[in-house]
Amino acid sequence: MRRFEFKEGSSSKFWEVDVEGKDLTVRFGKIGTNGQTQTKSFPTEAKASAERDKLIKEKTGKGYSEVGTSQDAKVEKVEPKEGPKPKPKVATPAADEPGFVDAGDGYRLALRDGKLVCKGPKGQLLASVPKDIKATPVASELLEVRDWLAAHSRECIVQIETWMLRSLPTPRDVLASVWTDRAWRVALENAVVVPADDPSRAGFFRGVDAERGIGVVNLDGETVWIDASTVTLPHPILLAELDDFRALAAELKLSQGISQLFRETFSKLSGSDTAIKEFRQGKFAALQHALGVAKKHGYRVSGGNAVARVWQDGKVYEARYWIGSEDPTVETWTDELVWVDERERAMPLVDVHPVAFSEGMRMASTIYAARVIDKEQT
Repeated sequence: MRRFEFKEGSSSKFWEVDVEGKDLTVRFGKIGTNGQTQTKSFPTEAKASAERDKLIKEKTGKGYSEVGTSQDAKVEKVEPKEGPKPKPKVATPAADEPGFVDAGDGYRLALRDGKLVCKGPKGQLLASVPKDIKATPVASELLEVRDWLAAHSRECIVQIETWMLRSLPTPRDVLASVWTDRAWRVALENAVVVPADDPSRAGFFRGVDAERGIGVVNLDGETVWIDASTVTLPHPILLAELDDFRALAAELKLSQGISQLFRETFSKLSGSDTAIKEFRQGKFAALQHALGVAKKHGYRVSGGNAVARVWQDGKVYEARYWIGSEDPTVETWTDELVWVDERERAMPLVDVHPVAFSEGMRMASTIYAARVIDKEQT
């Protein structure tokens, strides 16, 4: 492991990192303790190494300095140079309190549902974390872990929804490699998957096994194992049995980590029209309000348009919804929703891929819904 230390004022803490294959391991805590260890798995060794380099850059940017390679069995002992010896700190044994780490003076800290919680010297769970304990390096490191895990969870959801929006075939080996990671598991569990070689065997994804294959709950409510090497996570607009899957999910009280089954969908229109006009004249008191709505929902804004880009069947479809390009502090009105191809040519609606059409409509309806409603319109 590579070891980094930070010593400033009352702070005296270490951070270590190592990559073994696809696994990234970090260990951190107060110098003189064993600290806490966290391990995260990545799809490839290259991605694990890239994450390590990113974390090292962040730590050195915060003032940590590399001190050399550590040994797991070695714990550095820090003794005061002069003056009386510090009062021994009392800590409850870690084995009695899974998830809690020593914060000194008998206090122990842990993360629960993204919040920092504390147990006192007598083992009681405190209503709040004492101010001096919250200021310890252990608390700081735990909050850093919380933020990192939250960001990792968001990245997993974005990646899986990218597979869905692009109808990308996902190998079973990829699913197996990420399934052990809790964030990936939460995001993937109960997503509807469709075997590439037999769409009739679609079901709610429940797990993956090297020998048995991919476990799903089918529309008969049965758990079965599918020997498929590749599956897709279809956009709901492409699911012929969407209503049946929605009904079964409600009956079994299944929740999804990604926006799939209950994602708002819009069926493609026929005809020679090249624009949708029903979302025109949406008034916003200031352009910056419309920009804020677009960015809040993850849409890029370019040239006065909110943009939703979708790749399907090797082609690029870009939905553009006009929200304005003038002074961001003055009022604006929305205009037409159109789709263009990779050469920025306007496309007839009939030629737009169903997923691209649905996602463009979803974007425009979301932004339009946040418009100012005048009293005479109510």
